[in-house]
Amino acid sequence: MVKEKKAKTRKKVSYAKWGYIFLIPFFATYSIFSLIPLINTFYNSLFENYRSGLTHIGPNFVGFQNYISIFQSDLLKYFGNTMILWVIGFIPQIIISLILAVWFADFRMKLRGSAFFKTIIYMPNVIMAASFAMLIFALFSDNGPMNNLLMKAGMSDEPIRFLATVWGTRGLIGLMNFMMWFGNTTILLMAAIMGVDASLFEAASIDGAKSLQIFTKVTMPIIRPIFVYVLITSMIGGLQMFDVPQVLTNAQGTPDRTSMTLIMFLNNHLYSKNYGMAGALSVILFIITAVLSLFVFFILTNSGDKKGGR
Repeated sequence: MVKEKKAKTRKKVSYAKWGYIFLIPFFATYSIFSLIPLINTFYNSLFENYRSGLTHIGPNFVGFQNYISIFQSDLLKYFGNTMILWVIGFIPQIIISLILAVWFADFRMKLRGSAFFKTIIYMPNVIMAASFAMLIFALFSDNGPMNNLLMKAGMSDEPIRFLATVWGTRGLIGLMNFMMWFGNTTILLMAAIMGVDASLFEAASIDGAKSLQIFTKVTMPIIRPIFVYVLITSMIGGLQMFDVPQVLTNAQGTPDRTSMTLIMFLNNHLYSKNYGMAGALSVILFIITAVLSLFVFFILTNSGDKKGGR
């Protein structure tokens, strides 16, 4: 009996260690390419390190002086610009993506050619943002096709300078962000809706619920985790907005820097070789992104828990 117990004890294998072993590549990659650069960025942000003409000044330790200089600049203005540009593109994006996702995921509608339309709406996502921005710039320039079309249709007597007005420029940037990302958002939301048990929709229909009631009372509460993920990732992408306004406004954020984003502001410091200020701004941007992401996560998850508790 004792020998049998010892044999069973020896045959017992613990697989817990393999889980940690499989996690080693992730943590190694994360440490090398994310954690260490982040620590190094914070370290560099504490030094005065820039180029003035042909003279390189620094690195000289200045503590948090770079952070003070950043907050004394137009940081809040550029942060406001970034959020406005993100909201302009995100609101129509999430509305249209939800509508399309519900349509494509509803088997009762039996939409023909749905695979073709899914491919088409995702196509703008694979186009480089810089190329897309150049296309929009050519279409809406003073002598572009859109102005020619409006003048021939009698809707305008002279060319409309879309890129010379604040909301014209912001509207075009929002339009490009919407067109580039609504396909990706649609696919994510559609996958979430298709993961919902079809019997729940059937039970709600039998109970007399209308389509809007099914969407608000059944669909949205179940896909809330994916919706929160889409919202947070979209907001992070909005805070990192760079290439579209950079190309469309020729890196100037025109008119009057009303389309200058935080990353464009960061790029200006990097272009001028001011590594200390660029490091400070990078750390501030990281903190802003983390705080806003956690705020949105807790707000949406807590509101969902309260509704579920009722």
